[in-house]
Amino acid sequence: MSVIIAVLIGLFLLLGLCWLWTQKLAAIAEKTVPQAGEILPVSGGAVHYTDHGPRDGQTLVLIHGLAGSMHNFTYALVEQLSPDYRVITIDRPGTGYSTRDNDDLAALPAQARMIGEFLDKLGVEKPVLVGHSLGGALSLAMALDRKQRIGALALLSPLTAVMPAPPAVFKPLVVRSAVLRRLIGHTIAAPVARLTSDTVVTQVFAPEKGPADFMARGGGILGLRPASFIAASADLHGVTLSMPEQTVRYAPELDVPGGILFGSDDQLLSPQQHGRSMQAYGLHYEELPGRGHMIPVTAPGACADFIRRMAAIAR
Repeated sequence: MSVIIAVLIGLFLLLGLCWLWTQKLAAIAEKTVPQAGEILPVSGGAVHYTDHGPRDGQTLVLIHGLAGSMHNFTYALVEQLSPDYRVITIDRPGTGYSTRDNDDLAALPAQARMIGEFLDKLGVEKPVLVGHSLGGALSLAMALDRKQRIGALALLSPLTAVMPAPPAVFKPLVVRSAVLRRLIGHTIAAPVARLTSDTVVTQVFAPEKGPADFMARGGGILGLRPASFIAASADLHGVTLSMPEQTVRYAPELDVPGGILFGSDDQLLSPQQHGRSMQAYGLHYEELPGRGHMIPVTAPGACADFIRRMAAIAR
């Protein structure tokens, strides 16, 4: 019995130290990448956003992917587009400095509703949705549920199909229990993320090299906050539950114009499965030779050119 007690005491001490380390890492992350824009309340939470460019210009809404933030776009892409367009970047509900009231709101239809309400409150009409990775799946959800209110789709390396399992780099996020998700998030997730950050960046950007300043300028360091792990884990669970129902709606319902741009050597999502296949539903398809998954960061010029062409065909 004394051995069991000693083990439990040791475990609690370890978790306590991890909690303290997590608090320190979170404080450093928020100091390094503070809130960049305004926060607008919506039903079920609030959306953190920035608004660049002429207010009377065509509106682009940039929606980031899993475990990301708006800084995946502000790294380089926004400056390419903001001289000619109104460019709204958001932290998806629950990510970055946005919030959501519970994990059920991680489902694609729920996030689509929250962002739709956000756009309605801003008075945005017929925006071009620029969705990267999971943000592409969310853009498609909005195109299905708000088809008359969306001008066009410009999807960058989007998730569009059901996946039997997440990419290896995201498997640590597979936690179905909300309670366990929070226990991990407030104790060991951030220390582990700090120790493995170089490896994770390498995997996400492969075969390209991640920029040395991505953790700060690209917002990667925000992943060291407890809320980031909790949100990303809930997002992964939510998209897993949502995608089967969403994909069967493509054929009869998807009629928003637009297209998809993939890096030909994307290591996280198959260009064939998630990109080229969507031509069957009326979306244009292009590839960037030799590029990986993070093309908004590594190929902002090519992405901006693609977005401009998709914006030109908006309703």
